[in-house]
Amino acid sequence: MGKRIDLNCDMGESYGIYHIGADEHLMPWITSANIACGYHAGDPLVMDRTVRLASQFDVEIGAHPGFPDLMGFGRRSMQLGPEEIESDVLYQVGALAAFARSVGAELAHVKPHGALYNMAARDSAMARAIARGVARAGSNLILVGLAGSALIEAAREAGLRVASEGFADRAYNVDGTLRSRELPGAVIENPKEAAERAVRIARDSAVTAYTGEKIPLHVDTICVHGDNLAAVEIVKTIRQNLVEAGIAVAPMGSFV
Repeated sequence: MGKRIDLNCDMGESYGIYHIGADEHLMPWITSANIACGYHAGDPLVMDRTVRLASQFDVEIGAHPGFPDLMGFGRRSMQLGPEEIESDVLYQVGALAAFARSVGAELAHVKPHGALYNMAARDSAMARAIARGVARAGSNLILVGLAGSALIEAAREAGLRVASEGFADRAYNVDGTLRSRELPGAVIENPKEAAERAVRIARDSAVTAYTGEKIPLHVDTICVHGDNLAAVEIVKTIRQNLVEAGIAVAPMGSFV
């Protein structure tokens, strides 16, 4: 069987009168949507609309739980205990699952957002708390985490299906972690560059770190951030380049 990759995007991140992202233009080009659950972004109306949009385009629906940090868009580190993290994840996933069921769909995956995601990549206790919350929400759910991270290990220990993730629009450190958004060059907004990175990740299982070193990167899914100003053009270019490279683009639930 040839190479397959999922193309996912963080979505549903508008809130009240504040509009973030171009979900309606992104949805036709992706295979999985990570939908904000009201903690770092999103609200019930946005969640409902985004789930319906994903269902319309046959895009797999995933929950995108984060820290309770609307002011910081979930990108500020917070020190929460394992029990609170577990319950917060369960609460957010359960809410989105209800919206999915209301349109005759099932939740396919869970991908933590922002600081919660990045901290869990290194912090095993936090990673295990997230995995417990996801497992309580549904043992059939896929937990998405940074390739090679503590979150991937915790998901496997919890008996969950796992999808290792790579990023087309983010720079990498040599240890495989993501370069801090506070540093220059952390976010890639050039569609051609992002697409070339996506193809290399999918085809060669490797990525070039910010410092120039080639690092191995075995992934099942590639992410583009919906709040990237060039997200629509990036996703279109990635999808086209993957197809041209003979790499099948398919929902993660069909092969992990």
